[in-house]
Amino acid sequence: MHHHGGGPLPPFSFSRALEWSPDWPYLVFCALALGLYLAGAVRLWRRGDKWPAGRVVAWTAGVGTILLVTNTGLNDYGMVLFSAHMTQHMVLSMLSPILLLLGAPITLALRSLRPARKGSGKGPRELLVALLHSTYVRIVSHPAFTIPAFIASLYVLYFTPLFDFLMQYRLGHLAMMLHFLAVGMLFFWPIMGVDPGPHRPGFVMRIIELFMGMPFHAFFGVAVMMASGQLVSTFSAETAPLGTNLHDDQQLAGGITWAFGEIPTAIVLIALTLQWAKSEERQARRRDRAADRDGDAELVAYNQYLASLDKAANRTAG
Repeated sequence: MHHHGGGPLPPFSFSRALEWSPDWPYLVFCALALGLYLAGAVRLWRRGDKWPAGRVVAWTAGVGTILLVTNTGLNDYGMVLFSAHMTQHMVLSMLSPILLLLGAPITLALRSLRPARKGSGKGPRELLVALLHSTYVRIVSHPAFTIPAFIASLYVLYFTPLFDFLMQYRLGHLAMMLHFLAVGMLFFWPIMGVDPGPHRPGFVMRIIELFMGMPFHAFFGVAVMMASGQLVSTFSAETAPLGTNLHDDQQLAGGITWAFGEIPTAIVLIALTLQWAKSEERQARRRDRAADRDGDAELVAYNQYLASLDKAANRTAG
C-alpha cells in the first residue's frame, strides 16, 4: 500500500482502507501498550487478586482501534485524503481514549508495580504516584485546560498553516497522531475515567463537562462542510487518489467530524449512567455494612438520647 512518491493511490474503498499496511512506530506503540497491560493483569491474577475481564476487553479494543487507523491502508489514504485523515483524527481523539480509559490503566499500574525496596530510592510506582500528585497533572487534567485543548486541536490545527507544516514531516505526522490521542485521554479522563485523578467531579458535573466541548466540535464539522475554498494545502490534486473531487472530500471530512461527535457522547453517557448506578449501589451497601458492623450504633445512641430526655423530664416532674 505504501505509495510514497509512487504515483497516486487507487480510488478509496473500504477494502483497500482495511488492508494491512504496517507503520512501525505505531505498531511498536500498540504492541507495548497491549503487552504491558496484559503483563500487569496477569501479575494480579497470579497473585489471586481480582481484575475485571471487562477492563482487559476495553483496553484491548482501545489498542485495536489505534491499530486499525494507523497500520492499515487508511493511514496511507490519510496522507492524501482529508476525509481519511479526519477519520483517523476522530477515532484517535474520541473513540480510542474512551476505550483505553475504561481499561483503568493507572489503577492497574499502581496495583501491579511492586513498591520500591526501602532505601533503594524511588521505583516506577513511586514516580507514578508523585506524577499523579504533581501540579503539572493537576493543571493538564483540569477541565479549564482539557476542554480548550480539545477544541483548539481542531480549530488551531486546520484553520491555521500548522497542519500543512506538520504534514511535511514524518515526525510531524507522528506527533500529531500522538497529540490527538493524548488530548482525547485528558479530555475524557475527568469525565469518565475509572482511574483516580486530581479532578473527580460529581456525575452531573461530568455530563456538563462532556456537553461543554461537543457544540464546538459540531460547529467545527459544519464549518468544514460549508467552507468554499480548500482549508489545507496538503491534500492536492496531484497527490489525491484517482477520481477524487477535493471539495467533495473536504465536505465529507466535515461531515465525518460532525457525525462522529454523537458516538463518544452516546458511549460516555451509557458508561456514566452505569458508573453512577454502581456508585449508588456501593454507597447503599456501605451503609448496610456499617450498620451491621456497629450493631446499628446510631439507633442505640438515639434510644439512649430519648431515655436521657425521659429521665430529665421525670426529675423535673419529681
